[in-house]
Amino acid sequence: MSYSRTWELKNLDCASCAGKIENTLSHQEGVKEARLNFMTKKLTVESKTKQDDEYWENLEKIARNQEPGLCMLPLSSGTTKTWTIKGVDCPTCASNIERAIAKCENIDQVNLDFLQGKLTVTSSKAMDPSFWKTIVEVAEHAEEGVKLIADEASTLASGTKPSLWLNTKFYRLATAITLFSLNFAFSGTYFSFLFIVLSYLVAGYDILYKAVRNLIKGKVFDENFLMSIASIGAMAIGEFTEGAAVMLFYQVGEYFQDAAVNRSKRSIAEAMNLKSDIACVVTNESIVEMSPQDVEVGSIIRVRNGEKIALDGVVVSGKSSLDTKSLTGESLPRFIEIESEVLSGCVNLGPVVDIKVTKPFSESTVHKIMALVEEASSHKAPSEQFITQFARYYTPIVVVLAVLIATIPTLFLGSFSTWLYRALVFLVISCPCALVISVPLSYFAGIGKSATYGILVKGGNFLQSLSQVDTMVFDKTGTLTKGEFVLSAVHMSKSSPVSQEQVTRYAALLERNSTHPIAKAFSFIKTDQGQATQVQEISGLGIKGIVDGHSVIAGNAHFLSEQQILLNSELKGEMTTVHVSVDGIHAATFEIEDALKDNAEKTLKTIRKQGIHNQIMLTGDSVEVASRITQKLGLDAFQAQLLPQQKVEAFEYLERKHKHIAYVGDGINDAPVLSRSEVGIAMGAQGSDAAIEAADIIIMNDDLKTLSLEIDIAKKTDRIVKQNIVFALSIKFATLLLGSLGFATMWWAVFADVGVAFLAILNALRILFYHPTR
Repeated sequence: MSYSRTWELKNLDCASCAGKIENTLSHQEGVKEARLNFMTKKLTVESKTKQDDEYWENLEKIARNQEPGLCMLPLSSGTTKTWTIKGVDCPTCASNIERAIAKCENIDQVNLDFLQGKLTVTSSKAMDPSFWKTIVEVAEHAEEGVKLIADEASTLASGTKPSLWLNTKFYRLATAITLFSLNFAFSGTYFSFLFIVLSYLVAGYDILYKAVRNLIKGKVFDENFLMSIASIGAMAIGEFTEGAAVMLFYQVGEYFQDAAVNRSKRSIAEAMNLKSDIACVVTNESIVEMSPQDVEVGSIIRVRNGEKIALDGVVVSGKSSLDTKSLTGESLPRFIEIESEVLSGCVNLGPVVDIKVTKPFSESTVHKIMALVEEASSHKAPSEQFITQFARYYTPIVVVLAVLIATIPTLFLGSFSTWLYRALVFLVISCPCALVISVPLSYFAGIGKSATYGILVKGGNFLQSLSQVDTMVFDKTGTLTKGEFVLSAVHMSKSSPVSQEQVTRYAALLERNSTHPIAKAFSFIKTDQGQATQVQEISGLGIKGIVDGHSVIAGNAHFLSEQQILLNSELKGEMTTVHVSVDGIHAATFEIEDALKDNAEKTLKTIRKQGIHNQIMLTGDSVEVASRITQKLGLDAFQAQLLPQQKVEAFEYLERKHKHIAYVGDGINDAPVLSRSEVGIAMGAQGSDAAIEAADIIIMNDDLKTLSLEIDIAKKTDRIVKQNIVFALSIKFATLLLGSLGFATMWWAVFADVGVAFLAILNALRILFYHPTR
């Protein structure tokens, strides 16, 4: 039993139909939420309580009743696995493999797509890896030369190849257009009528079949039925050429619409092409090529020049440079050597390196990112939810208006054929496909574009929310600052027994023995040979020892007071300080600061121009430090000395004060605030499970300027969504008005339906070619 189930859907070509399935399932008893992702053809249903198999089977029946011919492959509970299959040369060989696998125990369904080279096996229950390994062996033994490669990466990629349906439809439409053209060559003859009918049947036989099938199911608002009625109605009043043209050009528009959608999905998949299909595993005897899914933790994999790293691990042999652009968006290579940690998805730019695998594929960085991007498109933005609701009522209203236009004016004015023609124009533009497809596609493209810069967005809703944010709250350490302590100043005491150079050297040699983060500030000081002896560190206070025969103490004011050291009151300082004494005399005070990120000030000015007018910092650091950073960066306000829970309370107050607010942190110690925010943004989250879990938008690198880049993408996406909504609705309503007055023909109506959808899709694709300013 489970709280949720996921299915992969086949034979679902209509975005409007997808919305109907989602809406119907959402209203079933016990269903908490139903999400149907038309782009990736995945349906996920969450229940309010645990349910048995009979419950889920009933939901499947309800979905199939909504869309006859719908094929649903269960993906939940690990019951389904897909492979790319190579070496199958004929359909007969494919059938042999299917039969061989079907004979295995616990097999529910086997499907080998010979043309696309995909093998999908569904088990009746969850099985362990050894079961799937057996299936691979059975398939490879069934036919000589067959090789299976596991294909568990996102269906984002697998669903983007041009299908056979698109290819066969191209030739079918070419034939229909040829027949339609011959009609004009034989105008006025019997052959003209014959060519029109043949063109109509060749172009629209599948539409007519679906219309009849759906009518039997009671689906009168199905686009296939409406298009059939419109075209047949035109012929019934003597407009044979126009009736055939409506069906033909509707299908041509649908063809280009599908091609555009598939092209966009392909572009996004190529941009997100992180996964390596092969891992070269080093054994005692040789190197074996394996699917990354089958490589065990602890194995050694070899990565040659130009190859992608298949799995997360640690370098055990070799030195090289990595291209991490696909993960972080950064173009500068990263140097790696023995014991360097590496992430899957990076490309080796140098010599061969051997890597010890530390995580299985299911926990690898690539798998998490691909799964996250795919799942993101199922989280609908408010604009998408509006379009779904709009589509539910738009078509029935337009159909009712069409019936009224065909009947009421006829009763008073006569001329039934004239008013029927105008009603048929309404029917042609009754499908809201331009909106139902282009709006989700816009967010889908925006999410994909973000991913190319190493930015993971968990849903279109977060992308839209970010475009509206006017208040941004920042964590300090690791977000605005580097999280690395550096020396900012040295103040010498007048009574110091040694010079500044000497006291600096003594402090550096002593602090080398400390594990405190502040001690790292002294590690950048270059010193000659020497070391501290008799070192004693008191946690949270300071450290003392002997350097060059001198007694040296370094720590905070309280620690030196305990050691009976009298501090020079002029050197207590307002920043984070380390006081150093030599032979019992206060010698110097070192000011330590957490250095600001190099581009912090510039980035904050940029995002202010982008509409982030309120910029606030929350930190656990002192008031003095927070005040100094606020002034330097030009922040509007700050709150300091906050404990984790106080930070949450402070943010909740700001939420009540500001309508559209986002929180930016490093994802390490501020997960509660990240998850609480309308938009939680985690910086420098490369490989951080905590950040990926808590945040809504994850910036994989540590570069603050990437934040302004993502705001740019979000605003561009939002503008394109609004453009598509306004454009599609304007054309449709204008055509409805002109059609009712007799000025718009069916040719106009076809453009207002599939033509507008095609243009809206092309507009959505502009995001993929957009270059945000850094």
